[in-house]
Amino acid sequence: MHEELLKELSVITEEEQRILGGKTEIDQQIYTEKKEMVIDSRKLLQKGKLIQVRAHTRFVHFPKHTHNYIEVIYMCQGTTTHILNGKEVVLEEGDLLFLNQNAVQEILPAGRDDIAVNFIVLPEFLDTAFSMLGDEENQLRDFLVGALCGRDGETSWMYFHVADILPIQNLVENMVWTIFYDSSNKRSCNQITMGLLFLQLLNYMDKMETGGSKYDSELTAAVLSYINEHYKSGTLSELAGQLGYDVYWLSREIRRRTGRTYKELLQEKRMQQAVYLLTNSEIPVTDIIESVGYDNTSYFYRKFREKHGMSPKEYRGHFVQNDGTDFV
Repeated sequence: MHEELLKELSVITEEEQRILGGKTEIDQQIYTEKKEMVIDSRKLLQKGKLIQVRAHTRFVHFPKHTHNYIEVIYMCQGTTTHILNGKEVVLEEGDLLFLNQNAVQEILPAGRDDIAVNFIVLPEFLDTAFSMLGDEENQLRDFLVGALCGRDGETSWMYFHVADILPIQNLVENMVWTIFYDSSNKRSCNQITMGLLFLQLLNYMDKMETGGSKYDSELTAAVLSYINEHYKSGTLSELAGQLGYDVYWLSREIRRRTGRTYKELLQEKRMQQAVYLLTNSEIPVTDIIESVGYDNTSYFYRKFREKHGMSPKEYRGHFVQNDGTDFV
């Protein structure tokens, strides 16, 4: 890793200073307001962003926890020891660890020279990577299906020993650099870079360890792919016809496998696309509403305010910076 970036990531944070001063446990309020240890993306991500990086907090034991986001850990220097669903995994320099929302993680204390970067990633950020992987069944695709649905899948965590794979190291460092230094146009760049990272990792599946529970992800992946491509006008009936299933059976299966209805998945994708256009274009709000598939403007405004606590116009004004820097 570039010396300048590594130096920045090695700085002792205020949280770490308190730990070195005698605090023996993590400050749970930094990570969650819930009694159960589910680390909350709203605590770690600025509102409106889809991805962020932060240096892993050293010198302290992290008790068992899960996340309501996808976490990617890159070991810049030294080692960290993780217990994942009961299995001990030691990350070494250059290693990559992916965790979906349901992986149970515990982390042993890291030393001063053990520098790791945590990517906090909302599921919708991975849409591009999912589309780039294509239709071939593999564990990377299974991981993304589980992550996008928020359900435990065949692959709840993936650990890659890829320190000697230069293209992978370059892609990861590029994402860290771009996000850490708040480069412009970073959303599109990093979504494509994440997709390229997954494509590169497909060439090194022999260097992967994994863990999780089993469930059939093929149908779920087909549903997500259809919605990604046809969110404006796609229908459950058309999807059922393409897949050769009875529409009522398919509706029940989607709910059973994802925890959400087809309509809820479709509306979520439309809302994600609307937010992207609001923060990355000057297209009028009325045109955005039509372009993502809504024919009822009042319904869109109501649903948008329910989700984001403000109108689309207020959201655009709040999250689009004057210098043109886009939010990720």
